[in-house]
Amino acid sequence: MADLENFKLLGIALALGLLIGLERGWRERERGEGMRIAGLRTYGLISLLGGVSAMLAKQAGPLLIGFVFIALALILLVAYSKNLEKFEDVGITSVIASLLTFILGALAVFGHVVLASAAAVVTTLLLGFKPLLHGWVSKLDQQELEATLKLLLISVVMLPVLPDQGYGPWGVFNPYHVWWMVVLIAGISYLGYFAIRIAGDRHGPVVTGAFGGLVSSTAVSINLARLAKNDPSMLNTLAAGILTACATMFARTLLLASILNPSFFQQILSSMLVMSLFTYLFALLFWLNAKTLQNNQEVPLENPFQLGMALKFGLFLSVVMLLSKVLQIQFGDMGAYVLASISGVADVDPITLSMAQLSKHGGLDITVAGRAVLIAVTVNSGFKSLVSWVIGGHALGLRVGCVLASAILLGFLIGWRLL
Repeated sequence: MADLENFKLLGIALALGLLIGLERGWRERERGEGMRIAGLRTYGLISLLGGVSAMLAKQAGPLLIGFVFIALALILLVAYSKNLEKFEDVGITSVIASLLTFILGALAVFGHVVLASAAAVVTTLLLGFKPLLHGWVSKLDQQELEATLKLLLISVVMLPVLPDQGYGPWGVFNPYHVWWMVVLIAGISYLGYFAIRIAGDRHGPVVTGAFGGLVSSTAVSINLARLAKNDPSMLNTLAAGILTACATMFARTLLLASILNPSFFQQILSSMLVMSLFTYLFALLFWLNAKTLQNNQEVPLENPFQLGMALKFGLFLSVVMLLSKVLQIQFGDMGAYVLASISGVADVDPITLSMAQLSKHGGLDITVAGRAVLIAVTVNSGFKSLVSWVIGGHALGLRVGCVLASAILLGFLIGWRLL
């Protein structure tokens, strides 16, 4: 039984090596037999070597694996230097892949089969996706690279060290909770921005609206409304894009609520879902009756992440949470509604996050919180309708305004009664 188990583990180790070797052999097939560092058979043997070394190390001690690994590294370096003289290829991907293959073979024999198999698959994907990954890197702007690093800074470095406790009046200010919501908003906006970059907004305003609504539906509405001045015949197409962004904003509000407070999410689910689906439906109808966009104009979006903007958003969010508490104490439910109507002009996210947090920790009745968010999205939708009218003209404003007003009315009829 022990021998059978050993054969099984060695077979898995060999299979992992052959998987990686299959991709490497296919990638370097142009060089021909004997003209590359390692191919299909070599990777299989390297992984098998790792497995056998691990099996012997169980008896002789772990140092054996270290010595075999060093010997393998030296052999690969010699082969690499000889290969470098022939092809002047300074890439070390195959060398690193070979060393990793050895380790995965050893890992499988030590019993971590699932981990080794998953790592082998990921390794093969990384090796195989070279053209795609290099294509992404070539399209990446400096500001987008900086945005990625800054997002990692605030999420991986800063968030874990912030204290998770309340400060200030009524303990409203919790640094960890506030910054977590900043990271959440920044992450969603970041994904929406790069979704447009990858898919390309030249495919039409509807694509821009679908992904741009994750970044800023207001920004999408303003920029698409500007295009109506240049080409009035594209009103249906542009209306479809703006309405898609607005519908995505409703869905985004639901997404934030579901992450922060499931109970709050259930409270606003029916109204937000109805408004989103209704708006998406009319966006589709406008799109089906629209002409193809001819001018290939792109819709400009801001930098996917700016550290200064994140700090301002965190400060604004803290102020909204504090004001929500103060107004609720001083004026009861009406205070939350007034604040929602004011903050909803600029952005729905702060009031959504504030209401989700306050209702989660018992600082605000969940029904009041749900109604406040409904008021905020109503005001925000009205503002985007006004923007469409003023910038894009009355024809665009009527298309957008009538649909959003109907969606809001329907959402209120369904949601307010349930709330």
